[in-house]
Amino acid sequence: MKLLIKAPAKINLSLDVLHKRQDGYHEVEMIMTTIDLADRIELMLLDSDSIRINSQSRFVPDDQRNLAYQAAKLLKERYKVTKGVQIAIEKTIPVAAGLAGGSSDAAATLRGLNKLWDLGLSLDELAELGAEIGSDVSFCVYGGTALAKGRGEVITQLPAPPTCWVVLAKPFIGVSTADVYRRLELDHIVHPNTADMIKAIEEDDFNGMCKNVGNVLEDVTLKLYPEVAQIKDQMIRFGADAVLMSGSGPTVFALVQHDSRMHRIYNGLRGFCDQVFAVRMLGTRHTLD
Repeated sequence: MKLLIKAPAKINLSLDVLHKRQDGYHEVEMIMTTIDLADRIELMLLDSDSIRINSQSRFVPDDQRNLAYQAAKLLKERYKVTKGVQIAIEKTIPVAAGLAGGSSDAAATLRGLNKLWDLGLSLDELAELGAEIGSDVSFCVYGGTALAKGRGEVITQLPAPPTCWVVLAKPFIGVSTADVYRRLELDHIVHPNTADMIKAIEEDDFNGMCKNVGNVLEDVTLKLYPEVAQIKDQMIRFGADAVLMSGSGPTVFALVQHDSRMHRIYNGLRGFCDQVFAVRMLGTRHTLD
């Protein structure tokens, strides 16, 4: 038996860091939404009690470092599953890009194995398990648009954002999230207005959404990696309605309403950036069907 599941990327419309917690994590307040850029996960039931990872990408580990592997292992151990699974991962989301590709793969594996192994768990239960794997996995289990608090695992659903194009560009570099957080100076950051972003989304106000994008990690990454700043400058020059780095980077995205401007930004960036995508926001939550 086989199952195919899409694992969509996410972008941060807003990312705020409030303080350092006693457990070593940072208390965050983020608004995230899924976009129509997705990995493809194929789950194949195995009679043997094993987990196998299959991927053509040399950047994707095929052992316990892989978050999809960790998701399968967690379900097997927690619910005493004796059957195995082969997880084939077809990557489209850039790796180490600030787009939660690995987290989304893990979330898709949780949703898929819930069905394949007939576990009967709810999305809430799967999201709770996801929090044990990584900070973004809970959101990725749900998908759609949400406010995420805590270390990212406390999720409040929001309506779909205003319709627009999302043009993404990732330079050929990786960014260490831990390093970016380590360099963040909490006393000197300008906090985005999360409440106004939520209001803009709820009122389907595209201009309001563009006005309130913000990411406190952006300044740190831009200083460390000038090529990220260059992409942002190019997007602004080509006429994007709003430009922001997603997560800890290095991917930068532009929000654009008009098709002609989307094509201009997309084509302009293709000249000097390896990975460029033009997609729509998905906005709606996953279901268990």
